Amino acid sequence: MLKPLLRGCLLALPLCSPLALADADHPHVEIRTTQGSIELELDATAAPHTVDNFLSYTRENFYQGTVFHRVIDGFMIQGGGMTADMTTKKTHDPIALEESGLKNTRGTIAMARTGQPDSATSQFFINLVDNQALDYRNLYEPGYTVFGHVVSGMDVVDAIAGAPTGRRGPYADVPSKPITILSVERVD
Repeated sequence: MLKPLLRGCLLALPLCSPLALADADHPHVEIRTTQGSIELELDATAAPHTVDNFLSYTRENFYQGTVFHRVIDGFMIQGGGMTADMTTKKTHDPIALEESGLKNTRGTIAMARTGQPDSATSQFFINLVDNQALDYRNLYEPGYTVFGHVVSGMDVVDAIAGAPTGRRGPYADVPSKPITILSVERVD
């Protein structure tokens, strides 16, 4: 399936610039939260399956009403899978881990997963610092798939990181006051 922008370029090739073709592989999305908005640029060249997965959940409005349920200042903020009452939303099947070549540096977004490399579904995290320990090293140290970065709203990310947290049931590092994702929408 061709992406809409790319499909349009193929139909009107003389009218397309190299920039238009490049933009198809770097879609922008806006995460609107109760703390403000975060704009991301995704990298479908480096992590095509992961970006397709994230955009699929975006098109389905899956993220609406989920919260940042794990916030560790000086490390990362994680969201995209639980509601304010800490109920896990039903997801699609897990996707395979991609070695994107991108690093877990401050402001990048990566897929959260269990201890199994091929277990990512909808949850993601935004790195607050350079987290080299989360980078892909080899098959035995697979790391976490980075698939984009924050282009605006890092102040919002930092504000979320500074929220007071505590334990809620079996979960630790949960913001005391829910930080809700109002919407995730493609903006390019």
